[in-house]
Amino acid sequence: MTLVQARGTPSAVRRSSVPGRIRVISGVTVASLALLFAALAVGSSSARDGLRVIGRDAGPQVVATAGLYLALSDMDAQVANAIVMGTAYPGQRNEALARYEQRRSEANTALLKAFELSGDDQAERMTVQSVLDGLGRYERLAGQALLLDENAKHAPGPPPVDVVRTYRAATDLMRVVLLPQAYNLTLESGTIVRRTYDDKALWVPIVRVAVVVAGLVALGCLIWLQIFLARRFRRVFGPALLVATVTTAVALFFGVSVLSQDEEALRMAKTAGFDSVLTLAKTRAISNSMQGDQSRFLLDKERADTYEHTYLDKSLSIIYLPAGNLRTYHDQVSKGTKDFLGMLGPELVGAEGKNVFQAYRAFQETDRSFRRLVTGGQADEAVAERLGQVATAFDGYDDALVALANRHQSAFKSAIDRGEGALDNLWRLLPFAIGAIGLLVVAGVWPRLKEYR
Repeated sequence: MTLVQARGTPSAVRRSSVPGRIRVISGVTVASLALLFAALAVGSSSARDGLRVIGRDAGPQVVATAGLYLALSDMDAQVANAIVMGTAYPGQRNEALARYEQRRSEANTALLKAFELSGDDQAERMTVQSVLDGLGRYERLAGQALLLDENAKHAPGPPPVDVVRTYRAATDLMRVVLLPQAYNLTLESGTIVRRTYDDKALWVPIVRVAVVVAGLVALGCLIWLQIFLARRFRRVFGPALLVATVTTAVALFFGVSVLSQDEEALRMAKTAGFDSVLTLAKTRAISNSMQGDQSRFLLDKERADTYEHTYLDKSLSIIYLPAGNLRTYHDQVSKGTKDFLGMLGPELVGAEGKNVFQAYRAFQETDRSFRRLVTGGQADEAVAERLGQVATAFDGYDDALVALANRHQSAFKSAIDRGEGALDNLWRLLPFAIGAIGLLVVAGVWPRLKEYR
C-alpha cells in the first residue's frame, strides 16, 4: 500500500501542477494583452489630444489672433487713405471709413479670442488688456485726425499741419506700441501649438514602439500557451486560440498603422498646414501695413524718408533680396530670383507660389510709379495712382496670398480629419477586439481545465 502511494505521488503532483501552469501561462497572456491594449489606448489618446489642440482649439485660435495684426494695421492704413483723399473722393473716403469700422470689429473679436487662449497666463492677459487700452487711445486720436481733416476741406494730398500732427500721434501709437504687442501675442499663442506638437512628436513614436513590444509579447504568450496545451494534451492547436492569435496580430497591425497615420497627420497639419497658414497671415498683415506706409509717405512730408525706409524694411522681411535702398529693391524684384528668402520665401513654390510672386512684383512696380509722382510734386496724380493702380495691384497680391493660404488651410483640415478618422475607426473596433480575444482565450483554455475536475 505504501509502495503504491509512493509511486502515485509524483504522478499526482505532475497532474495537479498542469492546471496551475495553464493558469499561470493564461494569466501572463491576459496581462500581455492588457498591456497591448493599454498602450494602444494611451497612444491613441495622446495623438487625439495633439490633433484636438492643433486642429480644433489652439491652432485655429492662433491663426485668428494673427488676424489682430492685420486688423490693426489696416485700421491705420484706412485712416491714412481717408486723409490723403481730401474732398475729391467722397465715395472712396466713405468706403475707407467703413472698412476702418469693419477692421475695428475684427480687432475686438481677435482680442477676445486671444484672451480666451491666454488661459491662466497672467502676463499674456496683461498684454491683451494693454492692447485694448491702447486701442481705445488710438481710436480717440484717429477720430480727432479724421474730424480735423474733414473740417479742413483740403485738396488731395498732404493735409494741414494740425491734421498731420494728430494723425502722427495716432500712427506712432499704432506702430510703436500696438502692432508690436499684437505680434507678440501671436508668437506667445503659437508657443502652445509648437509645445504640443513637439511633445506629441516625441511621445507618439515612443508609445508606438511600446505597442509593438507589447503586441509581440502578447503573440508570443498566445503561441506559448498553444504549444504547451498541444504538447501536454497531445492534440493539435485549438481553433479558439488560433483565432485569438490572428485577431491579436490584426489588432496589433491596425493599431500601429493608426498611430503611424496620426503621427504623419500631426506632422502634415503642423508643417504643411498650420505653419504656412500662420506665415501667410503674418505676411498679409505686414503687406497691409506696407500699403499704409505708402499713404503715410504722401501725407507726412517731414517723415517721408522714414516711411520709405519702413516700407523697404517690411518688403525685405517678406521677400529678401540684396538691396540697400528701395530703388535697388524694385530693380531686384523686377529681375526675380530662384532662391527666395524671407518670410514668404518657402511658400513661393509651385504654380500658386509663382502667382503670388508675380502679383507681388506687379505691386512693387506700381509702388515705383507712385513714388515717382510723389517726389515729382504731382500730389493729385499720386493720390489717383494710390487709389487706382496701386490699390488694384495690392488687391491682386492679397488675393493671391489668400488663395495660397486657403490651399494650406485645406491641407491642414484634411490632415486633422484624416488623423481623427483613423482614431475613430480604431476606437470603434478596439472594444470588440478586446472582448473577442478575451472570449477566445477562455474558450481555448477552459475545456482543458475542466479535464482536471
